[in-house]
Amino acid sequence: MQDFGSILHNNVLMVAFAATIVAQLLKLPIEYIKNRKINIRVLVGTGGMPSSHSASVTALAAGVGQTKGWDGVEFAIATMFAIIVMYDAAGVRQAAGKQARILNQIIDELFQENPVFNEKRLKELLGHTPLQVIAGSILGVAMAWMFGPSGLMLQAWGGSP
Repeated sequence: MQDFGSILHNNVLMVAFAATIVAQLLKLPIEYIKNRKINIRVLVGTGGMPSSHSASVTALAAGVGQTKGWDGVEFAIATMFAIIVMYDAAGVRQAAGKQARILNQIIDELFQENPVFNEKRLKELLGHTPLQVIAGSILGVAMAWMFGPSGLMLQAWGGSP
């Protein structure tokens, strides 16, 4: 059995994690520019610009393509996985967020005068807009291109292409 510590040497996995972290960190200044206030919650929340889901799965797929070949089964699996995740982020979860917003509005209006209903509000920011998904995808591919197994930075640091 391989040493569990060797997982840290899996460049494809590390770049996918790094893409997730970079996407989440980018949400802080983007949120500040958009709303003129610092909101630390965006670092751990869902939704927002760019999509960290998209960044991680596209970095993963690009890294698999770089490592195993663009015509291999592994790349096909990773790419289909990425498409499903991104579709879910922009489609299903975005729709669920819209439904939550409407339900919260209904509850606010129905129980405005008599606040008998004491359940927590539903989370409204669940999914991503198509632009957020595209931005996350571009970030993920760029991260793999720069830092992946055959990335530019690896070559610049003297790694093997």
